[in-house]
Amino acid sequence: MLPWLATDRFPLYLAPMAGVTDVTFRGMCKELGADVMVTEFVSAEGILQRDDRTRHYTEFDDSQRTLGVQLFGADGVRMGEAARKIIDWKQPDFIDINFGCPVNKVVSKNGGSSLLKDCPLLQSVAAEVVKAVPIPVTAKMRIGWDAQTINAVEVARLLEDSGIQAIAVHGRTRAQGYTGVADWEVIAQVADAVKIPVIGNGDIHTGHDVQLRRSQTNVRGIMIGRAAMTNPWVFGEAKHFLATGQHATLASIEDRFNFMRRHCQQAIAHDGRGREFEMIRSMRNRLMNYTKSIPGGKWLRQHFSHVASLTQLDDILAAYFKHQEEVHRLSEAEA
Repeated sequence: MLPWLATDRFPLYLAPMAGVTDVTFRGMCKELGADVMVTEFVSAEGILQRDDRTRHYTEFDDSQRTLGVQLFGADGVRMGEAARKIIDWKQPDFIDINFGCPVNKVVSKNGGSSLLKDCPLLQSVAAEVVKAVPIPVTAKMRIGWDAQTINAVEVARLLEDSGIQAIAVHGRTRAQGYTGVADWEVIAQVADAVKIPVIGNGDIHTGHDVQLRRSQTNVRGIMIGRAAMTNPWVFGEAKHFLATGQHATLASIEDRFNFMRRHCQQAIAHDGRGREFEMIRSMRNRLMNYTKSIPGGKWLRQHFSHVASLTQLDDILAAYFKHQEEVHRLSEAEA
């Protein structure tokens, strides 16, 4: 039994998301209540070739535990070798195998969700990685390749037989990408079909969503992805709802602005010393995501699309309040 999935626990996972769940963001989500982290996926071949950029994705701070490193590939023996290298570098709590990524550059290399079309290969990959490493191995998958080939229950049973110790199931097919609605009926079927823990993933935005899926299915935890990109406070909000049945007080605009600035500062400190412009430019989309539930968010997004320094970010945040005061004044004058 994985200790973080003991029967008296119901952990909230931060889903691995390429270009999002780097070491800085993971640490900040941990502070806000996320229980389990998974790194951005890394290529097994990149690890074996000692690609410094690939190795960079496996970095984590001990404060982020419980944490797993996620690998993708289609050669189980090579993936096992890569997993052992990662364990030699820094001991994660588990290795996670990506059987769910829908993006073409991964699928075209027979990785990610493409293996859902080749169950014998999928099972071989899982078994070889399990055999190769001394720590638990988990997997993340989608419910199938497309609507005509939903095979999540079959795949989950094969993974269980291969020694996989927990499975996260995203309730969409590869063909859906991130469109449409997550199928929680299939996730429930998977949770009922195997003895190992199943983590449900898809369309989780609030604490009520977490409670609903917990009560309706036998999942043993919830994984939150895109909602954390816009509202990383979702983990604390979910825990509050699970404990009290009441919605938590939402983060204030000031809290959100402080989070934005701290995210930028930490990103610069970790990855961008002497490269403030490049780091702030790379943060533009992240900043725009954080505005989704803020009044006047459109105004902020227009300005964040050109932000190039911490000083400029401070100026934008200060100007925002003046802008909102003017909007409010004009609204009262028209009333």
